[in-house]
Order: sequence, then C-alpha cells, then structure tokens
Amino acid sequence: MTATTSPASTRIVAKKRAGDLWFSGTAVAAGSMIMITLAAVAIFLIVQSIPAFTATAEDASLLKTNFWDYVGPLLFGTVWAAFLALLLAVPLSLGVALFITHYAPRRLAQGLGYVVDLLAAVPSVVFGLWGILVLAPAVQPIYVWLNTNASWIPFFDGVVSPTGRTILTAAMVLAVMVVPIITAICREIFLQTPRLHEEAALALGATRWEMVRMAVLPFGRSGIVSASMLGLGRALGETMAVAMVLGEQGCHVRTAHLHQPLHDRRQHRADVPGGVPGQHQHPHRDRSDPVRRDVRGERSRTLVREPPQGILGSELT
Repeated sequence: MTATTSPASTRIVAKKRAGDLWFSGTAVAAGSMIMITLAAVAIFLIVQSIPAFTATAEDASLLKTNFWDYVGPLLFGTVWAAFLALLLAVPLSLGVALFITHYAPRRLAQGLGYVVDLLAAVPSVVFGLWGILVLAPAVQPIYVWLNTNASWIPFFDGVVSPTGRTILTAAMVLAVMVVPIITAICREIFLQTPRLHEEAALALGATRWEMVRMAVLPFGRSGIVSASMLGLGRALGETMAVAMVLGEQGCHVRTAHLHQPLHDRRQHRADVPGGVPGQHQHPHRDRSDPVRRDVRGERSRTLVREPPQGILGSELT
C-alpha cells in the first residue's frame, strides 16, 4: 500500500463586501469615540487642575491653608460614606434577591421585584428629606445607646450628635439608594443559575440554603462583584442626598467616628469680637452700643412723624 499525502490545507478567505467593511468601520469608530472622549475629558481635567494642587490661601479665598487640607476631609468623607453604604447594602441586597428568586411565591416575587425596580427611580431629594425628617431623629437614640454601652469600640466613642445627622446616617441613606441597583442585577444573575445544578444539589439531600450556598452563590459570584461595583459608583457619585443629610454641619469628615457631629464652620466665628458661633458680625461694628441703637431709634421715629411730600402732602396739609 502506498501512503497518500493530503494536500496542505489552505485558508479560505471570504470575499469582503462593501457593506461589511462599512459596518465594521462604523462599529470601530463608535467604540473608539467613547475612549477618545473619556481620554479628552481626563486630560482636560488634569491639565486644568494642576495649578490647584499647589494653591494656597493667597491664591484662592476658598482655602484656609492649602489645597490638600481642604480636599482631604472631603475625599475621606466620600470614601468612608460609600464604604459604609456598601457594607450595609450588599448583604441586604443579596438577601432580597435570594428571597425573590428562591423563596418567595411567584406572585409575591413578581410584585416585590416591581417595587424594588421602582425604588431606583426615586429622586435623590426625596431620599434626602427622608433622611432628615425620619431617619435622623429615629436613629439618634440608638447612637446614644451605642455610645453608652459600646463605647469601647473606637467607632462609637466620643460625643454623640444631638440631631442624628452624622456620617452613619448619610451612609444609611446611600445604602437605601444603592440597594435597588444591586438587588436588580443579583436577581437576574441568580435566575440564570443552571436548573440542573440546583436539582442535583437537592437530589443529593441538600437543604434549600445549602443548595443556594453550593450552586447559586458560586455561579453568581462575578455578577455580585459587578453589581457591587455599580452600587459603589452610585454611592461615590451621590451628592444631593448626602449634602441634605449633613446640612449646615459641613461635609468635612476628619475622623472615622460614626455618630459624632461633623466639622462646623460656624465655630470659627466664635473668636470675632462680640460674635457668637453661628452669627457673623463685622469686627468694627458693635451692635450692643446703646448710642447706635438710640440713633437708629430717633431716625425711625423721624421717618414716621415726617408728613408725606409731594402733591398729596400739600393737599393734606
């Protein structure tokens, strides 16, 4: 028998059509425009912000010492509040998603899913007002109890805010705003778990929770991480609700304490002569001077007693 050699396989190249070239070029251009736009925005922000890194109080009236002394507390407060929000929101979101997908009856799960989706459409102002009027007064006694009974934990030590509008309250509001996003994504990921994996775990004698722990959670691990990152982006970018909750106390967070009142800019006015915290007075104007009060009083009485001028005044006189 003679061995026959097969001819070398040649690569078949499809004929390129004009429509395919146009579509592929358009898709590449559209994808590139996104990267170019982001790069242009990043370059613009970096170039324009370089002078601010070395700015001092003489260059900008907003600064008291330097740029980092002003931005540092704001940056720390943003990251700290977002971290606390994720710490509260991720376990709650996982529990809600698992309840909707594996525990709740079908009708209840469908209605609860609609409610969770609608929470994502609530404006930030509504959450801010809820945090001010409802949440802060409700959690203030809890802060007092934690300070009394758990002050050995560094986070609960120190002075308790009398209003309850602290960084922990702001983190709770952020957590409520983040929960719908994480829950919606985790719910869709859990529903994609292969049915055979769940039935196999149950057939081997696993309980419902063991099936979830061995089949559902490992399958959705990457989706949980992605949902958490999206929630983190929402928590880091939220401004209105946090500013409303913290209010006049300012957003300068300098410590990791959870229930202490934040830095109050009004306290810097206490050293003004004749001034009190929260009341700005000119250093050369003494409102407690009785002579000035008498001058103002005589002037007001003169204006009242003086008859009106003009045509009507002449007719009346």
